[in-house]
Amino acid sequence: MARRIDVTGAGGVRLAAWEFADPPKAEPPEPTGEPGVQAESDAPGVLLLHGLMGRASHWAATARWLAGRHRAVALDQRGHGQSDKPAPAAYTREAYVEDAEAAVEQLGLGPVLLVGHAMGALTAWQLAAKRPDLVRGLIICDMRASALGAASQRDWADWFRSWPLPFASLADVRAFFGEHDPWVERPNPARGAFYAEVMHECEDGWRPVFEPEQMLSSREAWVYDAHWEELAQVRCPALVVRGLDGELGRAEAQEMVRVLPRGVYAEVPDAGHLAHYDHPESWRAAVEPFLGRVLTA
Repeated sequence: MARRIDVTGAGGVRLAAWEFADPPKAEPPEPTGEPGVQAESDAPGVLLLHGLMGRASHWAATARWLAGRHRAVALDQRGHGQSDKPAPAAYTREAYVEDAEAAVEQLGLGPVLLVGHAMGALTAWQLAAKRPDLVRGLIICDMRASALGAASQRDWADWFRSWPLPFASLADVRAFFGEHDPWVERPNPARGAFYAEVMHECEDGWRPVFEPEQMLSSREAWVYDAHWEELAQVRCPALVVRGLDGELGRAEAQEMVRVLPRGVYAEVPDAGHLAHYDHPESWRAAVEPFLGRVLTA
């Protein structure tokens, strides 16, 4: 089951939000003998935010796991998945944060638990800092608070140019991103599957559903700045999670926990940057204690 719900984001951008399982039902009202309408779920709300180049479906397993007790919604952020892809000038940090804010309000998820991976985690903690009234808890998965710098942006531009587009088949997509990509240190089938989910078939072969130039514009809005100040403004409980082989180092992750007023730390063993996707059971084990404290409080 995958149910799409349209959300209107900043500047009127149409965003696709997704539920991958039915949320728990509200307690039925006392019988009155009159026909009625099924009550909406009053379960705690969770908004799942993917990283750069990702899409809502990358959270499907997590959303289904959460759905037994919570209303879990994953958002295709602007320029990603089935959401609108506006002009490059629209990919500001403010726009991403306002989109997430709109999703929480229009879907009635607040006070919400925000779960973000990479860029989605930055959006999540910036929203938590901006709107503490909307956010009950925050999970940050493998996102750095420090500035990455101009060299990082150049590396990403070179990496996009290295893609052998168009791919002849999804098998070629999986092989490139799982084995042959210069950024792959050792074969990783889950990474290949991750990127296969963001491809669609065109007349000449398989291409990404996003525009690489728009991804670079999105990234440009954060790579030159550090984001410690916003972390310090997050008042809700917050969990910083890293894969042991991910992009967020242990020392920086622990400093993020120190800066967060109510921060705690967790690791996913044997996982890299895509910990929630390629090691879902270990990911769930790492975040479940935090979820239990925050969502049942």
